[in-house]
Amino acid sequence: VKLVESGGGSVQAGGSLRLSCVVSGHTSGVNAMAWFRQAPGKEREGVAAIYTATGSAYYADSVKGRFTISQDNLKNTVYLQMNSLKPEDTAMYYCAADSPVISILDPDEYSAWGQGTQVTVSS
Repeated sequence: VKLVESGGGSVQAGGSLRLSCVVSGHTSGVNAMAWFRQAPGKEREGVAAIYTATGSAYYADSVKGRFTISQDNLKNTVYLQMNSLKPEDTAMYYCAADSPVISILDPDEYSAWGQGTQVTVSS
């Protein structure tokens, strides 16, 4: 599975960005897609995830009501719409794919990762 993210950038607090993750390769073993982020000196954390068959979405408490994960199966793309961005959302954002067993937002459940896209929110 190959994942390529795009859409990161620099915005002011309160602004919006939409991240995209194009998926290619052998995806038959994948039933979930997720977005993670990692800020300098911090652990990688799950932001949002979606079960590809049902569209059921899950979010970290810190982004609920502000971020939305979605998918376009025709384009093999997963999106992360980020609204009302805050400086604490600043991080490298990664797309991931796998079939999580225990926790859909646990990075240890994912084996396929993109290269990341930087999001910087200024106050």
